[in-house]
Amino acid sequence: MTKRALTLLHTSHPLAGPAEEPEASTAITKAGGEHAAPAIVSIDAPLVLAAQRGERDAFRSLFVRHSPGVRRYLGDLLRDDAAADDATQETFVRAYDALSSLREPARLSSWLFGIARRVFLEHCRSKKEAQRLLEEPNEECEPVDGAPTPDAVLLLAEADRKLVEALSHVGEPRKSALLLRLDHGLSYEDIAEIMGWSVSKVKNEVHRARIQLRAQLWHYLGGAK
Repeated sequence: MTKRALTLLHTSHPLAGPAEEPEASTAITKAGGEHAAPAIVSIDAPLVLAAQRGERDAFRSLFVRHSPGVRRYLGDLLRDDAAADDATQETFVRAYDALSSLREPARLSSWLFGIARRVFLEHCRSKKEAQRLLEEPNEECEPVDGAPTPDAVLLLAEADRKLVEALSHVGEPRKSALLLRLDHGLSYEDIAEIMGWSVSKVKNEVHRARIQLRAQLWHYLGGAK
């Protein structure tokens, strides 16, 4: 099982009691622990201010730094590489156009994820409308399943595949909250702002999402004591 899968699960036993939420995500832990976050913020802030002054190279640097995380988030939600690529580009086009409205450069990351989520929801609405016009109504925006890759037989690839499959059973918007917290390292407060929820609801939805993941992955993880 990959580090990402283990981070999302925290514990592999589906019948275990409620797990304590880790104070930092995989992304933050890799940077050196929870206290590493301010260092990332201090790097972003000067670039944001420069980009707001019209320096395109500064915005390009922000794109290089943050687009992989935004792309991974949208990819997890859409499960369609082409759609995720397009949505990532649209997210940063909108971010560039609206950058002057960002009053707190230190909150760039959560601001970008908020834009990405709106782009995702618009994609869902467009898909529903297209289905309606084709007289194939669908009440939900279902992700598109990708074909298995040639290296799916390898252990790590298989673990990732199982994780993606398990995530598909966690409904939106609960899945968004889980990914923002554990895969991208956003605080409960930032997620609450993005989702339009209270902080307590964010914590509850993240906890429930993890319970769902444990249940889905138990068969895969079971057997090893």
